[in-house]
Amino acid sequence: MPKFLDRLLPKRFRKKGTVIPVVRLHGTIAAGGSRFKPALNLASVAPMLEKAFSRKDAPAVAISVNSPGGSPVQSRMIFERIRALAEEKGKTVLVYVEDVAASGGYMIALAGDEIVADPSSIVGSIGVVSGGFGFPELLKKIGVERRVYTAGENKVILDPFQPEKESDIEYLKSLQVEIHTIFIEMVKARRESRLADEPGVFSGLFWTGRRGLELGLVDRLGGMREDIKRRYGKDARLELISGAKDFFGRRLPGVSAFAAPDAEQIAAAAVGGLAEVLEEKALWGRYGL
Repeated sequence: MPKFLDRLLPKRFRKKGTVIPVVRLHGTIAAGGSRFKPALNLASVAPMLEKAFSRKDAPAVAISVNSPGGSPVQSRMIFERIRALAEEKGKTVLVYVEDVAASGGYMIALAGDEIVADPSSIVGSIGVVSGGFGFPELLKKIGVERRVYTAGENKVILDPFQPEKESDIEYLKSLQVEIHTIFIEMVKARRESRLADEPGVFSGLFWTGRRGLELGLVDRLGGMREDIKRRYGKDARLELISGAKDFFGRRLPGVSAFAAPDAEQIAAAAVGGLAEVLEEKALWGRYGL
C-alpha cells in the first residue's frame, strides 16, 4: 500500500512498528552542482532534511554519511541545519557512517546525537587542506603571454600562472589555522566528554571505525538496520527520503530549474569538469577509496 494511503488509515489498521526516516548524505561536499554532477551541499539536501524531520510519528531521523569532505562552509551549514531541525522538531539524530566520514564528512557526522560506524569505516581527518596546480612555465612553452590588470596589490594572490610566493603561502596557512580552530571547537562541543586524551585527534589523521570508537569519535560499531531494530524493536522500519527528480528519474541538486546549456557552456563544463573529477578522485583516493 502506498505510504500516503497508509497514513490515512486508523492506527489500528496500519503496519506495526516504528518508522524511522533515512537521509543519505553521500558524495563530495561543494557549493556548486549541475544536472550532470550533483553536489552535496545545503541547497541539495535541505528539502530531504525538512521532509525527514517533519515525520511527526518518528522519534528519530537516521542519516547515512559517506563523504571524504570538501567545502568546510557547506559542511558546517549542513551540520547547523540538522541541529536546528532536531531541536525544533524534538528528534534524536542518529548518524551512520558507511565507507568514510572524514574532514567535512565528519563535520556533518557531528550533528548526530550518536555516531555509529562500521569497524572498517574511515573517520576523522580533523584538519584543513587546500590544493591546486601551478603553471608558471606552461604559458611560456606554448607561446602565450598572460596579461592581468588589478587594483589592489593582493588581487592575484595564489595565481596558478605566477611563481609561488612565500607571503601568499603564509596568508593561506593563516586562514587554514582559523578554519581548523573552528572545526576543533565543533568537535569539542559535540564530543568532548567522549573524546580520549589523544594529542593526534586534531592532527588531521584518520582512523578505522574501530579505532575511532577508542578515540571517542564514534559511539558504537555496527550497521543502520540492525541498530535501529535494537533501539526501536524488531518491527521498526526504515523509510528512505529521496530528493526531487528530473524527467528521466535522476535526482537533481537543490535548485529549482535548469536552462539548456549552449555549446560554450558545454565546452567550459568539459574543461572545468576534468579538474573537478580529478579533485574528487583525489579526495576519495586519500582514504583508499
